[in-house]
Amino acid sequence: MQLLFHPFDLHLKHTFTIAHDSRDIQKTLVVELRDGDFRGFGEATANPYYGITVDNMMDALAGARVLVEKGRFSSAEELWDHVHPVLQSNSFAQCALDEAAHDLFAKQNGQKLYKSWGLSIDRNPLTNFTIGIDTVEKMVSKMKELPWPIYKIKLGTDDDLKIVRELRKNTDAIFRVDANCAWTAEQAIAFAPELKQLGVEFIEQPLAADDTAGMKKVFAESALPVIADESCILESDVKKCHGLFHGVNIKLTKCGGLTPAKRMIAEARSLGMKTMVGCMTETSVGISAIAHLLPLLDYVDMDGSLLIRNDPASGVTFDFGKVIYSAENGTGAVLK
Repeated sequence: MQLLFHPFDLHLKHTFTIAHDSRDIQKTLVVELRDGDFRGFGEATANPYYGITVDNMMDALAGARVLVEKGRFSSAEELWDHVHPVLQSNSFAQCALDEAAHDLFAKQNGQKLYKSWGLSIDRNPLTNFTIGIDTVEKMVSKMKELPWPIYKIKLGTDDDLKIVRELRKNTDAIFRVDANCAWTAEQAIAFAPELKQLGVEFIEQPLAADDTAGMKKVFAESALPVIADESCILESDVKKCHGLFHGVNIKLTKCGGLTPAKRMIAEARSLGMKTMVGCMTETSVGISAIAHLLPLLDYVDMDGSLLIRNDPASGVTFDFGKVIYSAENGTGAVLK
């Protein structure tokens, strides 16, 4: 087995702004596992918030190269366990490798990944499309540019309710709002009744990740369900979120890939919590990996490839929020 790296600069269609970040270019790393005629692809993006760069992902993976290339593995899960002691300090790097392994093994078995897991795609949830923070006029323009059944609206400004009111005038779509840790408990509780009237389905991560006391209050008093994001990074966080959030949004890059994400989803469901997987601003490689978890999810945010101009890969496509799988086996991702 051979381990290869493909770094890319992804150019965004619009400046993407959330409560703690704004960018026009997203750096990303596509990892390739090559075994004979079979190629598996996985991805993780650079992320300044978590101190992740393309270079430190490649350095981390280089440190695991011998384990990967000289090892003999019967499954992606076995490979994950084997390299985790080396990659546990860089979950983004482990994610890219894990996605590539799942893709490779499913291709070698002649199956789409979800079929290799014994899943049916008959009841997949629709993906939302994200509207980043901007002037109201530009946010409306972004919605009109891509009519969609569900929008996730990034908030964290001094005019959050005004933004949602104005956007509601322009669409009948379902709304989800994501404050990215920017609110206080009092704001979240005060905003929730009007947001509910405005057709908002849930609030994602309203408070700072360490504000446990505030989240207890919001969980008890909010008129809308609350979904954890920054509060749910690793497998051990799912149980911690129980009783503070109604559900968890799992990011593959943060937890280390599809292998731990499946375990997190199973634990959340066992606790009666809603399950969601989110994305970064990824190419069709990372987005296609997420698609195979859809049968296990209540909600999904996998619009990353729709936000970039120069996607270097092909994979899943979208029809008004519905995911259309590639004809390829594995995750369906292929570098162009």
